[in-house]
Amino acid sequence: MSDHDNGHIEEHIKVYLTVFGALAVLTVLTVAASYMNISTTEAIFLALAIATVKASLVAGYFMHLIDEKKTIIYILSLTFIFFLFCMFIPMITEIDHARLP
Repeated sequence: MSDHDNGHIEEHIKVYLTVFGALAVLTVLTVAASYMNISTTEAIFLALAIATVKASLVAGYFMHLIDEKKTIIYILSLTFIFFLFCMFIPMITEIDHARLP
């Protein structure tokens, strides 16, 4: 291997270790949040927020999706459009039934 390859690998290892450290800190925060004196709804929201950040880190760095921004934006946009479509179908049906005498 050349020096360029070693530097490149060491850079990736540094990123992976940083992400691992962030995941460890977020795991400690998740456990700490379970001991907080907050309502169930707030606890669930907090736990889901932390889990979303952790999942984003895993998907982005360990699954190498951080380099696929255009594809991910396209897929998320398409998912959002289908979500809206699925949400509006029952509403349109209800509006049609409300108009009937």
